[in-house]
Amino acid sequence: MTDHEHYEAVVVGCGPGGAAAAANLARNGVETLVLERGVDAGSKNVSGGLIYAEESAPYTIDSLFPEFREQASERPVTENYIHNIAGDRVKSFDIGDLHHHDTEWADAVLRRKMDSWLAQRVHELTRETGGGLLTEVHVTGLLRDGGEIVGVETEELDPIEADLVVAADGVNSELARDAGLMDWEDPEEWFQGVKATVEMDPETINERFDVDDDEGVAHLFSGDLFDGVRGGGFLYTNESSLSIGTVFHLDSIAEERAEPHELLNNLLTHPLLAQWLGDEYEELEYSAKLVPDSKKVAHTSPHEDRLVLVGDAAGQMQAQGPIIKGMNHAVTAGALAAEAFADAKSRGSPHQAGELYESKLYDEGVMDKLRPSNYNIFGKMGELEAVDNISNSLVKSTIGRVGIKLTGGLLERAYSSPTLVSMIPDTKLPYVTLPTVIAEELGERVTDTNTVEPPELDDRIGDLTYDVGEPHIELLDNSFAASGTAVTACPVSAKDFGGGCYRDETVKTNGAEEHLVSLDTQPCVECGTCAVVADTHWEHPAGGKGVDYQQG
Repeated sequence: MTDHEHYEAVVVGCGPGGAAAAANLARNGVETLVLERGVDAGSKNVSGGLIYAEESAPYTIDSLFPEFREQASERPVTENYIHNIAGDRVKSFDIGDLHHHDTEWADAVLRRKMDSWLAQRVHELTRETGGGLLTEVHVTGLLRDGGEIVGVETEELDPIEADLVVAADGVNSELARDAGLMDWEDPEEWFQGVKATVEMDPETINERFDVDDDEGVAHLFSGDLFDGVRGGGFLYTNESSLSIGTVFHLDSIAEERAEPHELLNNLLTHPLLAQWLGDEYEELEYSAKLVPDSKKVAHTSPHEDRLVLVGDAAGQMQAQGPIIKGMNHAVTAGALAAEAFADAKSRGSPHQAGELYESKLYDEGVMDKLRPSNYNIFGKMGELEAVDNISNSLVKSTIGRVGIKLTGGLLERAYSSPTLVSMIPDTKLPYVTLPTVIAEELGERVTDTNTVEPPELDDRIGDLTYDVGEPHIELLDNSFAASGTAVTACPVSAKDFGGGCYRDETVKTNGAEEHLVSLDTQPCVECGTCAVVADTHWEHPAGGKGVDYQQG
């Protein structure tokens, strides 16, 4: 094999998982090179987002980066609520006990600020062991020798060899797919998140949410305001802005032909939000991403040869009803992968790091959180069509409604039960039917007038920053039957909207009509939705190209 530049470890991606891996590798004296695709760490990343420090976790972000909370996060989240909605009727539950379970702290974050700060610390640490951080480098795939993974290939640099390759390159991981460890075949395995970052000064946040400077609130929303799509909404208070968004099962978005930006607008314009948004609405940024459903795709053996997967690249995103935790699991996984390599190296067998990493994920309880046994036993049962039909009918029946009226207090406690939350089936029952009936039977009418006028989709797209370069998506089958779902499911596209990534049109050829789809990658936010719902060849843009998020 041709001689290539060699490092002990190469980490691809400098989000929280990659940063944790790189920091722990460097602290163990491992020569580590970190490759980041964006112009700056965080410029490609989006999160709701809350980052947790779990009491049971062997690593937390502040244990690896002690100044993290003071320098890189937004507000501590001290209150948590979920709002069950039916029209203008709302029943709110306090679910603080659920979010404080096994939790040292939870902070709101914005990814550009957070990841950029982490990257600076990572660069300092890795330089001390002969490595460093390089930005604007697109890692395109794995370097192999005789079929064995021995490093990475990039678009901008010569191939690089390594004894360990950490794929922390996110939900659209090209390394995980190149290794055959992850695929994009089934929309049921993914969620799609869409978010608006809304400007609001700290004093106004404190007043409208009744918090102090060092306090914050998380609000979740479910019921009938999302047109029957399975999922819900969120609102998190940042230091001087709000993160407001929606997270839905991708297969439900596809089946309902729902348009993500309109579902977000349903939340933004609901009368419940008038008390917080007021009369002046300034949207700083519109963003979107795919989210893996760990119950289905968290890889049970996330390694191959010298490659290990961490974070979203390994499907390590815990999304169970009102619990959405990903960044903390990425941190734990990244640090454990580094620990495994250091252990394997000390034993004289560095290439056994993957097996040790897998063992540590199970021994530390990470896999049980990501793939809870309660879901495998009870949740999947609730997804059986007969069980689902009976459950929905019962909840909506007179008997079911009377039961909800009589057990309102018990329902609120049930929403805060980690055991019950881990059993939630992926059906309309917990996301649409039950919260709607709860609001109808127990809720109070909201009389506030919401004056928010969300930006049009073309304005949202136009306000983003892009440097696209060469097209990074190829539409393999442009028939509407094969790829038409992307027209509505893509967060920057919509039916009868000509400015997004995907458009449909009827073309007459030789007297016959064809319903076709066309593609323009210029406004792409690189969420990867179309890779799942359409027939495409999808890859990331070149290093430093594509969308450049300022908030994330």
